[in-house]
Amino acid sequence: MSDCIRTETEAGVRSIVLARPEQYNTITPELRDALSAAIDDADADPAVRVMLLRADGPAFCAGYGLDWSTEYQAGAEAEQVWDSAKDFRMMSGFVDVYLKFWYAAKPTIAAVQGWCIAGGTDMVLCTDVIVAAENAVFGYPPSRVWGTPTTAMWVYRMGFEKAKRYLLTGDEIPARTAAEIGLIGECVPDDRLTEHAFGLAERMAKLPGNQLEMLKLLCNQTVENMGFASSRTLGTFLDGVARHTGEGQAFVARAGQVGFRQAVRERDEPFGDYGSRPRREN
Repeated sequence: MSDCIRTETEAGVRSIVLARPEQYNTITPELRDALSAAIDDADADPAVRVMLLRADGPAFCAGYGLDWSTEYQAGAEAEQVWDSAKDFRMMSGFVDVYLKFWYAAKPTIAAVQGWCIAGGTDMVLCTDVIVAAENAVFGYPPSRVWGTPTTAMWVYRMGFEKAKRYLLTGDEIPARTAAEIGLIGECVPDDRLTEHAFGLAERMAKLPGNQLEMLKLLCNQTVENMGFASSRTLGTFLDGVARHTGEGQAFVARAGQVGFRQAVRERDEPFGDYGSRPRREN
């Protein structure tokens, strides 16, 4: 297993832990590949009944490792012509891994603390149940420039009105608000997050495996019948379009001049949130 992911198994629960705390567990190709292997292994292991996605450090996942992402786009733009099919395949390589939580036969729970934003939400919203600490903050700041939600789970989770409210502003969603509007399942005190999420996983693990699989399939099929497959395909494609608009290219150019964190700070400063505030350390 890669250093950026570790796994633990106890009482039928396989914990899959994002282990890049110094980098706020940002997503890289290496993390993607290790996560994919960890999900496959857990789903195939007969001793595992439930998967629990957790993260080390102060943040669950602050999105993509954007120094890597902006460098990727800058290199692609050196070719002058944007290859939309190539871009779609690249992004689908990440999206397909997140969807493994959705399509796994076994239930998947996420325990979220601190930042869970941008690509982090694309990942976590594919799990079956989300439990968050009170200090957790969700959101999709690339709504403001340079992206769209690739897994397109927002409307399905919290409804049309609330999804538009938060995607059309990119505003932060504190954990308690996220629970109230249905984006996540539960919000618990910070010091009870792991205990509570693991306890929930243990309760699920008491059911027969075939019952868990059938009930998950039944719930998921309702969303599939609403057009989820076409929504996520469009979301993934439009993410590439958004990264290659004039504004998206200007954002990448600015990041090349002043660094990604400063470019994000400038993006978010008019809203007074995300990158415009000091980084959290605990």
